[in-house]
Amino acid sequence: MKIGIIGAGNIGHVLARRFRELGHEVLIANSRGPESLAAIERETGAVAVTARDAARQGEVVIVTIPESRVPDLPSDLFEGVPADTVVVDTGNYYPRQRDGRIASIEEGTPESQWVADQLGRPVIKAFNNIFAEHLGRGGQPSTAERRVALPVAGDDPNAKATVLKLVDQLGFDGVDAGTLAESWRQQPGTPVYTADRDLEGVRQGLLDATRERKPEWRATDDSPGTFDSPR
Repeated sequence: MKIGIIGAGNIGHVLARRFRELGHEVLIANSRGPESLAAIERETGAVAVTARDAARQGEVVIVTIPESRVPDLPSDLFEGVPADTVVVDTGNYYPRQRDGRIASIEEGTPESQWVADQLGRPVIKAFNNIFAEHLGRGGQPSTAERRVALPVAGDDPNAKATVLKLVDQLGFDGVDAGTLAESWRQQPGTPVYTADRDLEGVRQGLLDATRERKPEWRATDDSPGTFDSPR
């Protein structure tokens, strides 16, 4: 499969490496241009391209950039991209640490629904609730006694099935987490966020989640700070 990755931070870097190890063709892009990704090319075997090329050549396109940078993506990023191309959002809203206030999210729009609105494309929410290090090293074969499970939310059953298959290939149990409107159940502050739960644990955690965003995950008048010193 040809996979485009837009964003070469922790999650993007790990996914590029792991998908290449699994034999997928990977195209990776960032905001600084392909020439800035030479080290990742050498390490992972992914091919550095522009964001437009990653979007237009991938059968699956993974957007893994800070929420506050999503509006900076090219407005024509998905122009001409087939409707059946699967777009995955891995992002989380970190208002106090990085993103500052995003009014729609503060008012209750699920993070990945907001991303879909910005992109003008349906998205699948996945890979957002696990630390990059654990994503890179925590996969187990399907025969393992216990595997960490990852929730996958979205509205298109075919697109969701594609992502669930990739989750399995990476060594994790995939859990259908419902529609994109329900993807708040895997946002920061919910029981499944960075908890490395197994299949039943994730299913229960999704049920136990509450919609109201906790105060520590809401912006203040002084936001943003940093991850070391959130404001």
